[in-house]
Amino acid sequence: MTTGLPIEARLDALQAALGSHARALLVAEPGAGKTTRVPLALLEAPWAREGKLLLLEPRRVAARLAAGFMAESLGEKVGERVGYRMRGESRVGPATRLEVVTQGVLTRMLQDDPLLEGVAGVIFDEFHERSLEADLGLALALDAQSVRDDLRLLVMSATLDVEALLGVLGDDTPVIDCPGRSYPVETRYRSLNARDDGAVQQARALLEAMQAQEGDALVILPGVGEIRRLARELAGRAPDLVVMELHGRLPLAAQRRALRPDPDGRRRAVLATAIAESSVTVDGVRLVMDAGHQRVAVFQPRTGLTRLETRRVNRASADQRRGRAGRQGPGLCLRLWAEEQPLIPHGEPEIRQADLAPLAFELARWGIVEPEALAWVTPPPAAALSVARELLRRLGLLDDACHLTELGRAATRWPTHPRLAVMLERAAELGARPLACALVAALEGRDLDDERDLERALQARLKAPDAHRQWQRDARQLARIAGVKLEVTGLAPLGALLALAYPERIAQRLEAPGRFRLASGGLATLPESHPLAHAELLVAAELDGEASGARIFRAAALSAERLEALYPGIREWQPRLEWSEAQGRLVGERVRGLGAVVLERKPLAELPAEAVRAALLEALRRRGLPQDDALIQLRGRLALLRRALGEAWPDWSEAALLDTLDDWLGPHLDGITRLDAVERLPMARFLLDGLDWPLRSRLDALAPMRLAVPSGASHRVDYAPCLEGKPPVLAVKLQECFGWQASPRVADGREAVLLHLLSPARSPLQVTADLASFWASGYPEVRKEMRGRYPKHPWPEDPVTAEATARTKRRG
Repeated sequence: MTTGLPIEARLDALQAALGSHARALLVAEPGAGKTTRVPLALLEAPWAREGKLLLLEPRRVAARLAAGFMAESLGEKVGERVGYRMRGESRVGPATRLEVVTQGVLTRMLQDDPLLEGVAGVIFDEFHERSLEADLGLALALDAQSVRDDLRLLVMSATLDVEALLGVLGDDTPVIDCPGRSYPVETRYRSLNARDDGAVQQARALLEAMQAQEGDALVILPGVGEIRRLARELAGRAPDLVVMELHGRLPLAAQRRALRPDPDGRRRAVLATAIAESSVTVDGVRLVMDAGHQRVAVFQPRTGLTRLETRRVNRASADQRRGRAGRQGPGLCLRLWAEEQPLIPHGEPEIRQADLAPLAFELARWGIVEPEALAWVTPPPAAALSVARELLRRLGLLDDACHLTELGRAATRWPTHPRLAVMLERAAELGARPLACALVAALEGRDLDDERDLERALQARLKAPDAHRQWQRDARQLARIAGVKLEVTGLAPLGALLALAYPERIAQRLEAPGRFRLASGGLATLPESHPLAHAELLVAAELDGEASGARIFRAAALSAERLEALYPGIREWQPRLEWSEAQGRLVGERVRGLGAVVLERKPLAELPAEAVRAALLEALRRRGLPQDDALIQLRGRLALLRRALGEAWPDWSEAALLDTLDDWLGPHLDGITRLDAVERLPMARFLLDGLDWPLRSRLDALAPMRLAVPSGASHRVDYAPCLEGKPPVLAVKLQECFGWQASPRVADGREAVLLHLLSPARSPLQVTADLASFWASGYPEVRKEMRGRYPKHPWPEDPVTAEATARTKRRG
C-alpha cells in the first residue's frame, strides 16, 4: 500500500532495525503517518508472522479512531485483522493480528501473562505524553523481554528525549528519524482580557481568524465545559457555521464525524480537548486556535488527594497544536496569549505528579518491592510511592513488607483503582455487590461531572439505564466479574461502600453545619443548604484537593454503627494526647474512633510518658523550631559547611530536624509536660553533642563563631543568612579593617564572608564580599563623605597600609 506519507520512506529502515534488534526508537514529526502506517507495515515482518502486534494509544478516542482507519484502509471492518481493546469495550476476533489497546490494558495483559505469549511485538505510540501507564507498561515490557528475547519493542513519538530513552533501552538501540509532512503555518498571538467573558472573546477571535484563513478551524480548549460554552456562543453569532465537538465522552460515530469534512461542503469549527493535539488528524483543518491551557491531574502526597489543575500549555504541546494547521496546506495558528508569555519546554511526566497507588499495586502484583529492580525512564518519586503504599496498607491490600495480602490477591481481578477494587471485593460483607458495581461504574464514568448528588445520579442510572449506555456497559462488565446480576434493591449501603474505598475521607461534623473533620485530620466543607450539611458522619467520594478547608463535591451519609462494623478496631479505646493552644497545655483523653474522627471520648486520669513525649514533639512540629539564636547560628554554620564541603555534614534544616525530633530531642523530654519548657531546652547543645567527633573537632576552625580583625578585636559572625543559601555576615567598623587586603574567608577558604562595614556610629556604609575592590573604587567616595562628618576618626588615603583601630585619632 502506498500513501505518499513521509513515513513510507523510513519503513524499510524500520523493518531492518527490528529485524536485527529487539528494540527501536522512531522519532516521527506530526503528519508523518506513523500511527496508522507503521503497525500495518510491521505485520508483514518475518518476526511478526507467528504472533500479533499490540499498538498502545494513550487515549480511548485515538485507539478507536486509529483501529477504524487501519481496518478501513485494508477494506475490512474493525474486529477482523485490526481490532481494538480497552476497558469495558473490545472489538477483536479470531483473525485479529493487530490490536490497538489503551495503555492500562497492556498492564493487565502483562500481569495475566508475564511472557505475553502469542504477542510478537509491542508498539508504544505518542510516548512523549509520558502517561503513568505508558511508563509502567514500558518498564514491565522491558522486564518481560529479559526472559523473552524474541519480543520486539518499538517506542515512537513526535518528540522524544532520545538520550533518556537510550539510557533505558540501551545505547545500541537503533533510532530512526522521520520528518513530517507540513506546510508553512503563520503564527499570530492575541491575549484575552481576564476581566471579560472568555467564551465571548474566543468566539470573536475565531470568527475574525476564519475570515482571514480558508478551511475548517480546530479549536483546542482545556475541557468539555469550555467547549460547550464556546459552542453556545458560536451558535448565537454564526448560525451557518457547523460547530462540532471532539472529546472522549462522545460516541465513536460522533468522534469519526468530527474528523471528516462536512458532506455538504460547509465550513466547520471543531472544538476539541487535548485529544486533537496528537494521534488523530482532523481533515480539512487550516486554522488552529489554541486557548493555551491544559487540564492536569496533580496528586498531593501530603494530603493524599488529587487536584485537577488548569495550567499553561508547555512549548512542546503548543508546537504540536500549531502543526495541526499545516497538515493539508498553508495554515494559520492563532494563540490566545501574548507572544512574550514564557512557556516551559516540556510537560512533567505523569509519574512525578500522579496518584501512585495504582502503580504501587501493580508493582506488588509483579513481585517488585524495590522499584529500582525495573528500568524506568523516570523513576517513581520515593515520597509519593511511600504515601501510595501506606494507603494500600490501610486498605488491607499490602502487608508491611509491601507484598499482596489475601485481600490484595483477590482484588487483582477488578480492572479499577485499588480503592474501588477494595470496595467491590468487600461489598459482599454488606450484601451489596450489585450496588458496588453500579457505584464504581458511576464514579469512574465520564458523564458524572455535572451531577453532584451521588444518590440522585445513581437512581437516574438505575431507572433509565439505556440513557446511560457507557455506565450500563461498565456496570455490567463489573457484575459479570462478580458473578452477580445488576439488580440493585436499595441505596442504603452507599455510605458504607464509600467508607471501604475512602477510609481517610470519612468525616465528622463539627459544631457548625457543613463543616467536617476528615479522618485524615484535614477540614472539609459543604454548603449549609446541602442535604448532608447536618449529617453527623459522611464519606466524601470527591474533594477538590485543598488540604485546609477542602470542598466536598460528592458524598454519602454514614452511620456510626456501619462504621464500627466495617472497622472493628474502632471499638477499642486508645489514649490520645494533644497540645491545646487554647489551654496552653497537654490534653489527655481516651478515644474510640478512626483517625481524627472520634465517636466517643473519656478523660485520661494519668498521662503515659511515651504519649506525653509524642504529643509534645507533634506540637513542636506544628509550631516549628524556636527562634533561639544559638540554635539558629549552629544550624547556619552547618548549612554553610554542607553547601561548601559536601554531604558529610548533616542536614540541619528546619524540615530535616522536625522530621527527626524523636532521635535528637526525644531523649531529653523526660519529666517535661509543657511546650514552653520544651522550647527553653538547649537544643543547640543537644545537636552539637550528637555531632560526630571528627566533624565537631573541625567545626570551630571551618566556621568560627568570631573572627579577629586587624584592629586586634574579634567580632561575632552571623551565620543566620546561611540558612537561606547566603554567605555569613561580619558587621565591623570600617576603621577596624584597615590593613586587610581581601575579605576574610571561611569553610576552608571556599566561602567569602560578607562584610557590613559600619561608620563610627555603627550605621551601614558598605556591604561587600570583595574588600580589595571596595578599597580601590568604593572607599574614596566613602572617605570624601565621612571625613567631615566624623573628623575625630581616621580616614587615610591608603587604607591597605594604614593602622587599623577601633578608637578615635590619637591626640598629638
